[in-house]
Amino acid sequence: MGLFVGFMVGLTGVGGASLLTPILVLAGINPSIAVGTDLLYNSVTKFFGTIQHWRQKTIDFKLTKYLAMGSLPGVVVSIALLHTFNSYYHNQETLIKHALGYVLILVAIATIVKVFFDHKLSGNRWQAKPLEQKKGLTIAIGAVLGFIVGLTSIGSGSLFAIALMYLFQMSASKLVGTDIAHAFLLATVAGLLHAGLGNVDYMLALNLLLGSIPGVLLGSMLSSKAPTKLLRSVIASLILISGFKLI
Repeated sequence: MGLFVGFMVGLTGVGGASLLTPILVLAGINPSIAVGTDLLYNSVTKFFGTIQHWRQKTIDFKLTKYLAMGSLPGVVVSIALLHTFNSYYHNQETLIKHALGYVLILVAIATIVKVFFDHKLSGNRWQAKPLEQKKGLTIAIGAVLGFIVGLTSIGSGSLFAIALMYLFQMSASKLVGTDIAHAFLLATVAGLLHAGLGNVDYMLALNLLLGSIPGVLLGSMLSSKAPTKLLRSVIASLILISGFKLI
């Protein structure tokens, strides 16, 4: 599974969580364990990406800070609510599974929008405004998407990337670097909170990492020769089907 997901991420750039989490759930892993393990896995992979982008100076640290000011409290609230609901209603697995389904549908639509309409996301009035004028909006977006990530492990890359693309005018490399740096912070905090609740299978995470690292390298080497737009559309369709299957 790690090899397949890593290969597809390297080949197309489509987020690993939106592929890995549904595969784990559909393979019979408990939804809460799948989410917690995926967040830990994401934290490790995003750590190496963050170091590389920091070296390349392609991270907007002020924007990362504003996103984190919303997303980190958002992730804490979502995991606390999840734990509270489970204490009273014992329906944590069902709740996560359904939330996963809806968020996967959202991610699939976002991926299709990014593939076919990315040129229409640029040049709007929000991009022209300086960051300080969008501080409140940036924190609010961070809070909403952080809540979603804490609940499902999905969106730390894909959903935030769409928000960054629409709201901020920056180079593609800086957008990716900022997105990865923020995703590292978010996945680490969410992963630690899930680990505290016993929702992480460390051996599973290690095995996934062992498979995904060569997969990413292989996919990245072949990415220049692959029909990326077509592959992203196919993967988005598979994510969409997975979402409907989980609801």
